[in-house]
Amino acid sequence: MSGVFRAVELSKSYGKVPVLNALDFEVPEGSVFGLIGPNGAGKTTTIKIMMNILQPTSGHVEVLGMDSRQLGPDDLTKIGYVSENQEMPGWMTVKYLMDYLKPFYPTWDDALAARLLRDFELPLDREINKFSRGMWMKASLASSLAYRPRLLVLDEPFTGLDPLVREDLINSLVNSASGTTIFLSSHDLGEIETFASHICYLDSGRLGFSEEMASLTARFRQVEVTGVATDTEWPREWLRREDTPGVVRFVESRFNDERTKSNIAKVFGEGRPVSIQPMPLRAIFVTLARHAGKP
Repeated sequence: MSGVFRAVELSKSYGKVPVLNALDFEVPEGSVFGLIGPNGAGKTTTIKIMMNILQPTSGHVEVLGMDSRQLGPDDLTKIGYVSENQEMPGWMTVKYLMDYLKPFYPTWDDALAARLLRDFELPLDREINKFSRGMWMKASLASSLAYRPRLLVLDEPFTGLDPLVREDLINSLVNSASGTTIFLSSHDLGEIETFASHICYLDSGRLGFSEEMASLTARFRQVEVTGVATDTEWPREWLRREDTPGVVRFVESRFNDERTKSNIAKVFGEGRPVSIQPMPLRAIFVTLARHAGKP
């Protein structure tokens, strides 16, 4: 797959304060790419540079094969953008909004627009400023999907929404964004896990990893060993060690069945009862955030 977005040695500073530090990663075409990290990690800054709202201090971002600073009006008709702070003209009705936007987008799909409005149960003649937050986000997403963008950028779209609204939004993304690459920043890790194909982790402006979801979840395991660790050197890939009487727990970040069990035997001795369990994305995120925060 080719990339529709690529960060190349991307850095951003405000004065002497670094926000992004030499990021290098690529978003494959057709993927659902989740950007995650603690507050202040640099997620929104990355998106703003991507959308040519901010300028990088060094390095650059390529969007649809060109430097994001060179994006013109024709290029922007291929990109959708939805954020938690989305601004729309509140005095417009949904019907007015869709009719107003249509001439700007050559690929506007009337049938898709009608289906999205119907699926979202949006009242066509109600002014947008009278919408709940959930309806507001549905209207924003419908207007961004209706022209079948090549790239859809979503910055914290699920924040503050109830579970039913989040499910509606995700179902629409899955069912209506065929052929669209989705770049998604969100704290709702449980929701991301259900449909993201790739995950990128930022911490303090640095890239932790960027990989396929299947690869990420395959290499993290929660391990519990009955016994006491010896003085053998603790493997670097074992994170968040917790010792309780008779039991030691840790997270294996490079799981390989044969190698992991061999390391456990070296550290704890042969024949110890061992429990090895998969981890959800939220637990992986917490592990990485806690580990990065250690002195």
